[in-house]
Amino acid sequence: MHLAIIDWVIVGAVMAITLATGLWVARRSSADSASFFLAGRGMPWWLLGTSMVATTFATDTPNLVTNLVRTGGVAANWVWWCFLITGMLTAFVYARLWRRLGVTTDIEFYERRYAGREAAFLRGFRAVYLGFFFNVMIMANVTLAAIKIGGVLFSASPETVVMSAGMITVIFATVGGFLGVLVTDMLLFVLAMSGALAAAWYAVNHPAVGGLDALINHPAIADKLSLLPDMSDPDQWVPLLLIPLAVQWWSVWYPGAEPGGGGYVAQRMLAAKNERHAMAAVAFFNFAHYALRPWPWILVALASIVVFPDLESLSAALPQIDARIVRDDLAYPAMLTFLPVGVMGLVVASLMSAYVSTISTSLNWGASYLVNDVYGRFIRPDADERRKVLVGRVMTVVLMICASALALVLESALQAFHLLLTIGAGTGLLFLLRWFWSRINAWSEISAMVFSFGFSVAFEFWGEALGVADLAQWQRFLLAVGLTTAGWIAVTLVTKPTAPEKMTSFRADITGATGVSLRTELRAGIKTSLWAIAAVYGLMFGMGYLLYGETVLAIHWLVVAAIAGWTAYGKVRNTAE
Repeated sequence: MHLAIIDWVIVGAVMAITLATGLWVARRSSADSASFFLAGRGMPWWLLGTSMVATTFATDTPNLVTNLVRTGGVAANWVWWCFLITGMLTAFVYARLWRRLGVTTDIEFYERRYAGREAAFLRGFRAVYLGFFFNVMIMANVTLAAIKIGGVLFSASPETVVMSAGMITVIFATVGGFLGVLVTDMLLFVLAMSGALAAAWYAVNHPAVGGLDALINHPAIADKLSLLPDMSDPDQWVPLLLIPLAVQWWSVWYPGAEPGGGGYVAQRMLAAKNERHAMAAVAFFNFAHYALRPWPWILVALASIVVFPDLESLSAALPQIDARIVRDDLAYPAMLTFLPVGVMGLVVASLMSAYVSTISTSLNWGASYLVNDVYGRFIRPDADERRKVLVGRVMTVVLMICASALALVLESALQAFHLLLTIGAGTGLLFLLRWFWSRINAWSEISAMVFSFGFSVAFEFWGEALGVADLAQWQRFLLAVGLTTAGWIAVTLVTKPTAPEKMTSFRADITGATGVSLRTELRAGIKTSLWAIAAVYGLMFGMGYLLYGETVLAIHWLVVAAIAGWTAYGKVRNTAE
């Protein structure tokens, strides 16, 4: 497929604006490491919240949703919809604690909460583990999606896509820093949403589909439409609904939905003007991420089932694509090949924008760990701010090279998603409790990492010897969560707790100036979170039923959303007063 001149003009203009923005803010971003990684800690909630939404709007996300819908129906999305619970708890319980702590990275938390050499080791190891290894896996998954899209739309080789996309992104990230990411994310979010809506419109109106009503009534997707799995079949509702809602949301450390907040979400909370802006930013992110964005992707996925009913039809339509990477996630870019001139340029620009937004965030976030928590803490504690910024830029380039290399050996978005879930299985509860349970110490965190990684590797490579090879994926996941959680709790109970004076200092740091106790704030935050969760799920269901043409159900859920949302807002307002 070839883009027309107008398409290339649109794509070129977007990329030029992105790079120009990076150059425009370069001087301000280079002032010191706080400017390069946190934009001076004075950012408003709307800019930070939009940036979070843009960052999670990666090129791999619509591919993942398409994979889920094609293989398990719309209800299969509960494997990530469940993380709304984590997100709202982060907004109304943990956001204010992070902002009060005032650290540069969330990894710095370890030496504020724990003491001794084990705390220093934990900080350094976690910085490398998350900032490099885990982060590279995230970026490789996003780059894999770019490879598939580039192969489908332009017949470009994986190497060509990796080189071109990586070059643009790494230049922008090294020059503009975190402020450049925030400013361009506003534009990139608007483009990404516009592109997603355009893709959904043309997918639904494809001649083989025949419009929204025809799609909803098409026999090929009759068993894919339900928002809930078949409750009469345990093989459906247990892995798709029960495990995500009962276990997964609190037990897994997953990028963008870390229990208690972490990663690039924590980076934006730390960059906020104050506690209220930090809280509002995360709340807006979760509202937009779960209530606004899924349905355009879902519509494209459903339409793709009609147009490309199986992998054989995908392969036949895309003979230029390596058979090794022809999976259900490829159906999303395949549907883009039907877009008309002009619209194609908009959608391609939106996908490139999504890629740049996500990768630049991951690059800046990962580099912040490696500079602040490794280089500045252990290698050159006396390094001046200019050198730290320079090292941050070097690390940005290194991370991009490693992610690009790994992307060339991955096969599907769902493959990487399950790998990330497994590696973090069982650690989430610790991240929720460590702010409040004084018994938790550095050895708790170290053991949780060791157990989680060890069990995931053992189940993957020695599953037959351990007798777990025949278990379903959700059963292995549940086993890993149980063993890891039991393991780190046991270590917590047999090792010495953090020194009382360290806990006193930590609690003083995270106690608000209002004099309200942490226990009171926790109770109020949980109540607000529950109302906010109901509001977002209600809106998500209401929009879905509107698309399905089920007006009564849609009104019911939209009323639930309105009541719950207003109640949550009232509780936040009363707390602020």
